[in-house]
Amino acid sequence: MASKKMISEKEGAQILKVLKSRFEKHRNRHNGIEWSAVQARLEANREKLWSLQQMEATGGEPDVVGQDKKTGEYLFYDCSVESPKGRRSLCYDREALDSRKEFKPANNAVDRAAAMGIELLTEEQYRMLQEFGKFDLKTSSWILTPAPIRKLGGAIFADFRYDHVFIYHNGASSYYAARGFRGALRV
Repeated sequence: MASKKMISEKEGAQILKVLKSRFEKHRNRHNGIEWSAVQARLEANREKLWSLQQMEATGGEPDVVGQDKKTGEYLFYDCSVESPKGRRSLCYDREALDSRKEFKPANNAVDRAAAMGIELLTEEQYRMLQEFGKFDLKTSSWILTPAPIRKLGGAIFADFRYDHVFIYHNGASSYYAARGFRGALRV
């Protein structure tokens, strides 16, 4: 591989196969979008394909959930039923991680997302995801925290309970085995 964020032809073919299968299985997530157009965009943006492979490898089950009407970009979100298993037990960001004196988690959600080439879902995106099913019934997911909240030491996360999306707050340095993060990618 020429670059850290490049994917081999074989790996590319494998992830495309997985994505196509998921795309066909969950057509309700992307009405009016054709797989051939998505595949062409992915093949032209191999670094994005690498990011999708990272999402898949950590249990995110990425899928197309829409298309930006202004830019034409396809929107991929983590669509695993629960917060991705390979991205749990993380505090919110680097500042939170550095502030912990003991019992530090292995990493933080913001840096991990950036390393994967994705972004944390916003509250609006998280609510949109819930329109396609019931996600995070047993887990929770860090979501992008507004700067004023983060400045005061907090961070927000979301889950789905009692047929309702709940947005909560916690100290940004907290971490739990059942809390991970969901990502978004524009292609």
